[in-house]
Amino acid sequence: MPKNFYREIVARLKEAGCEFRRHGKGSHEVWYSPITDRTFAVPKTKRRATANAVMKDAGLPKTF
Repeated sequence: MPKNFYREIVARLKEAGCEFRRHGKGSHEVWYSPITDRTFAVPKTKRRATANAVMKDAGLPKTF
C-alpha cells in the first residue's frame, strides 16, 4: 500500500509557520503560507509528486 504523505506535509507546514484556514472540497484543506503570502490546497495524498507540489506552493523545498 502506498504511503500517505498527509501527516508529514502538515507537520512540515506547521514548522514553517503555515496556518490552516479552512476545509475545502472533498479531502482538501486550505492553508496559508507566510513565506509566499498565498493560500494553497493541501490534499490527503499518496503521491510523492503531489506532496512535493504542496511544498512548492508553500514556498518550501522538495522534501519527499
